[in-house]
Amino acid sequence: MCDDLTNADNEKFLKGVSRRDFGAMAGAAGLAALLPAPANAKTVKGRDVSFATPHGTADGYFAAPTSGKHPAVLVWPDVMGMRPAFRQMGERLAQSGYAVLTVNPFYRSVKGQFLKPGESFADPEVRAKIGPWRALLTPEAVVSDATAYLGWLDTQKEVDAKRGAGTTGYCMGGPFTMRTAAALPARVKAGASFHGGGLATDKPDSPHLLVPRMKARFLVAVAENDDARNSQEKVLVRTAFADAGLPAEVEVYDGTMHGWCPPDSQVYNQAQAEKAWGRLLETFKSL
Repeated sequence: MCDDLTNADNEKFLKGVSRRDFGAMAGAAGLAALLPAPANAKTVKGRDVSFATPHGTADGYFAAPTSGKHPAVLVWPDVMGMRPAFRQMGERLAQSGYAVLTVNPFYRSVKGQFLKPGESFADPEVRAKIGPWRALLTPEAVVSDATAYLGWLDTQKEVDAKRGAGTTGYCMGGPFTMRTAAALPARVKAGASFHGGGLATDKPDSPHLLVPRMKARFLVAVAENDDARNSQEKVLVRTAFADAGLPAEVEVYDGTMHGWCPPDSQVYNQAQAEKAWGRLLETFKSL
């Protein structure tokens, strides 16, 4: 998960990269920002949106094909919130035939993109700023937000509300997908967590304990360094889905560091991110 220990792992990894190699990585990440379109990509249109929730006015980015109705997908970004990388990822998913809402999870505290150029979660000042915002995202708040988000999605002309909805989450958003699926089992039929943190804990409200309430197929893509710190978590998650009779693909992605999926990440792993993206599309075929 995106805690100080995993962050230290990532910093150690980056310190071991030469200046030349780091430049190459940065260049690759920049190129990756132009994410490849899927085969037979649909023409899509995106727009900034805002709407009321029980806790204030939420904001986000909505992308969908320009014609027809499509399954709804709710995207929970990582701890660094809304930014161009997640807008692009939302549009790319829309190109595969989904109506995608990427939310600003911190709307109670800040609107839109809050990171400045060059800032990252590795900066102590950034972590100190985000901490109080993140503390507001209690399990109850996440469920309330998820209900409002999917309720908004179902009012959009691009959404086919008769089909199942999907949800994806990155970093802190990983467990939010599980809470979403458990709270709205009649609506959410597929979910995916990418380097999600805290999927299985020793607390009574641990996300993995919610699996019996779900009716969703899941993909759980685990970072190698996250697994090295807590190898039992994947076992608990895998067992929870198996015991509930729900299909779930739980895999540790070799050579990956926490945060490897978004194309603007310093530890972006293009090959493994593309593999995970392919598995996401396979998981969402059930919608």
